[in-house]
Amino acid sequence: MSPFGENPPAVVVTGSSTGIGAACVRELDRRGFRVFAGVRTTADGDRLRAASSPRLLPLPLDVTLPESIAAAAQAVRASVGGAGLAGLVNNAGIAVAGPLEILPLDQIREAFAVNVLGVIGVTQAMLPLLRQARGRIVNIGSLNGRIACPYLGAYSASKHALEALSDALRIELRGWGIQVAVVQPGNTATPLWDKSFAAADALATQASAAAIDLYKADLDAFRTACAHLADTAGTVDRTVRAIVHALTARRPRVRYRIGLKVDLLLRVYKWIPTRLWDRILRRALGLPD
Repeated sequence: MSPFGENPPAVVVTGSSTGIGAACVRELDRRGFRVFAGVRTTADGDRLRAASSPRLLPLPLDVTLPESIAAAAQAVRASVGGAGLAGLVNNAGIAVAGPLEILPLDQIREAFAVNVLGVIGVTQAMLPLLRQARGRIVNIGSLNGRIACPYLGAYSASKHALEALSDALRIELRGWGIQVAVVQPGNTATPLWDKSFAAADALATQASAAAIDLYKADLDAFRTACAHLADTAGTVDRTVRAIVHALTARRPRVRYRIGLKVDLLLRVYKWIPTRLWDRILRRALGLPD
């Protein structure tokens, strides 16, 4: 039985199959919410449901397809009725790694299709339900949404865009009491990066040898740095706690910086001259001069 009684508040979470999304829907379900877990496959939905209460409902959703978004919104509307939606967590995202010079435009478009247009599309579809319940929107950003990283240019650009969208939405929706928060994780252990570097490896086999040679030294150093970051990555727990706070606190924050390192970096970054920061970042990543 939910602690909220017979009509627990409903929350939609996109990208729930793995990582932050899966951990988020499990925690929200544990706390008694009625969770619509956005997934792309039946198997992912079945796996989540087996580990959760009957309140959790898998929601077939591909955020890049308008017809899928419309069907998901209709399914949620039919289920919640006049109660509306207490929260929307825009978590679905992909990372694209590689030098911008040789990164295929199709991969860059995909990053924006998921990380930016997908967020807009799902938010537009769910807003009537959010307005009914004075619900909240939580967008999962990134440290890279504030500080761009070489060889993650497409990903950083998409997360920069998400920051701008969130700022605009926060002001546009103020009249209906719909609060908008951005969660900014740093280095977090999720399958997102494994998938990204697998795609980068595939890119290396498709690009010309001459193009790869241009960046070989940098890319070797970057991969070494990323392997170290993966070994020291934090768990998803702090990010999930921030999401829950953004959904439930009487006065949620506008931005949630996850971890002391992220907070310190963002505080210091704005005071460092750009060219000095470039040198610091290159050295931190071990990139040759």
